[in-house]
Amino acid sequence: MHWGGMEKQEVNRKQGRGIGTIILPLLLDVFIVNLAYFAALWFRFDGSFALLTDPTNIDYLFAWAKFAPIYSAVCVAVFALFRLYRTLWHYASYPELVRVLLACVITGVLHVVGITLLFCRMPISYYCIGFVFQTALIVISRFAYRMIDFLKDVLTRDRNVGRVMLIGAGMAGQMILKDMHHSRTRHDRVFCIVDDDPKKWGMYLDGIPVVGDRNTILENVEKYRIEKIYLAIPSASAEARRDILNICKETDCELKNLPGIFQFVAGDVSVESMTNVSVEDLLGREPIRADLQEVFAFIHDKVVLVTGGGGSIGSELCRQIAEHHPKKLLIFDVYENNAYEIQNELGSRYPELDFETLIGSVRDSRRIYEVFETYHPEIVYHAAAHKHVPLMEDSPNEAIKNNVFGTYKTAYAAMVHGCERFVLISTDKAVNPTNIMGASKRLCEMIIQAFDAKIKAKKADEIPQLFTHEGIENADKDGTGRVFREARTEFVAVRFGNVLGSNGSVVPLFKQMIQNGGPVKVTHPDIIRYFMTIPEAVSLVLLAGTYAKGGEIFVLDMGSPVKIDTLARNLIRLSGLRPDVDIKIEYTGLRPGEKLYEEKLMAEEGLKKTENDLIHIGCPIPFDTDEFFRALRPLMDAAYANRTDIRDKVRKMVVTYRQAE
Repeated sequence: MHWGGMEKQEVNRKQGRGIGTIILPLLLDVFIVNLAYFAALWFRFDGSFALLTDPTNIDYLFAWAKFAPIYSAVCVAVFALFRLYRTLWHYASYPELVRVLLACVITGVLHVVGITLLFCRMPISYYCIGFVFQTALIVISRFAYRMIDFLKDVLTRDRNVGRVMLIGAGMAGQMILKDMHHSRTRHDRVFCIVDDDPKKWGMYLDGIPVVGDRNTILENVEKYRIEKIYLAIPSASAEARRDILNICKETDCELKNLPGIFQFVAGDVSVESMTNVSVEDLLGREPIRADLQEVFAFIHDKVVLVTGGGGSIGSELCRQIAEHHPKKLLIFDVYENNAYEIQNELGSRYPELDFETLIGSVRDSRRIYEVFETYHPEIVYHAAAHKHVPLMEDSPNEAIKNNVFGTYKTAYAAMVHGCERFVLISTDKAVNPTNIMGASKRLCEMIIQAFDAKIKAKKADEIPQLFTHEGIENADKDGTGRVFREARTEFVAVRFGNVLGSNGSVVPLFKQMIQNGGPVKVTHPDIIRYFMTIPEAVSLVLLAGTYAKGGEIFVLDMGSPVKIDTLARNLIRLSGLRPDVDIKIEYTGLRPGEKLYEEKLMAEEGLKKTENDLIHIGCPIPFDTDEFFRALRPLMDAAYANRTDIRDKVRKMVVTYRQAE
């Protein structure tokens, strides 16, 4: 009862407040409309009460007084019809002004007709002056809120406000500007607008000058003491956006960006929809949008296994595969926390998805065999790998155990269990590798090529089964060799460069350094890398997997390389700070196994085109597969024995491996 009583009191209080917001303006209107016509009558008689109350004129005063209650009711009814008591006048603009003027015209006409027919004909000046006074006073009373806000803005425009430059005087820019003007709590104010359309230069948009094109950004930032720049050109190309941002980042201003045209189409254009400019915006290319219809047809109603499914690439593979309605998705990872996260995410986003999250290592052949025998995956995306170059330089045997023999055991299990396609996620570091991680990934590519060559030659039985313990994983269980004769798996690799935002990516590392106040550590001022976003890379991996005939190394077009030093400086500027002033940049020297640039192809490899201009095929470098298979057993034994000469053994197998000095 107590809470019910309080709730009822709260409702009554709100209702009372709502009625109050109507009654007060209503009473004010009654006062204004009658005052206006009394003032008109007073002016008609030269502002003299003596003349107004003279017996020859007193009938006019009586007519006004008798008609006042009637006219008050008429005005209230008309004003209510035009919703003048249900408008938020703090935000009133042109449509509200039109409604006020129409209401005043109608009530003015009704006043002329009503007082003339009911009482007497009034002087012409009474009608005219009364209408003008009433209209002016009603408009002033309604727009007083905005006038007060405007005066406050004028008086405080140079104090305690964030000074903003708006880039873009189109519809999106106008919507941002209107949103800022209507906000009563936001303390930012636009002081100037930049637009590349010369027809708009020198014009004013809602009182704000359009000062020039992008080439005037730097001078106007200084002239207007700008602190923030809002980029509101959602339809601009990635190149145009990059060029403008490259100018903006030469300032010390905080940058905000309206991400894309879809916000504009959806009507979601406000200051809140602005986002921080990301490093992707500075890459200067349109996002890669692959047509995934072929992927849908390929994956639909199939059992798909993703190894390393909890990692940055693996988890995105799981997300995109889930969208293409597989029969069953298997997420396989050794790290339970990552696996748990993607499991919860997919369970929430795709409640109809049939999927299993399995914990295990690709190095454990018995566990891998168990997975294949239980679920019979038809497609495998092998993303499980150790990827961190410096860590693998310190633990080279682990790179060989996990990357090389984890791939080998998974590939062998896929082959003998009738898997249709096996897609290896490789890296540009496999090209002319200077570190053990890159060399291990090149060995993985060679495994894929060797498996495919033996299967096509109908010699799958010559592929040795490697394991570190005897057990149930023996492939030819019935001793007939049928499992090898029926081998049909197509093995392919997809090679790409660095992925923005992936685990171990340089971008989150730099952001953390900036957040900690610096310094930002760059290994070398001239080091360059290729970059792609995680969704872009994964969509192309999926698409490349559909093109496979077996044995290919697909190479993704990563666009132009990016200088890491430039990337670091851009990230500092995007944080509103100055490189080498607010945040120092330190050059630490190349790390063990690191090189200045990554190559997408070996010099010996050529490129073949595919149906997609962003996906190419590298012609395989020939090597003796029998000799390669014979060398794998000693390499595995050396790795599991933690031999210190493991790099020498790898160098003999990967002739392009040249350890960095």
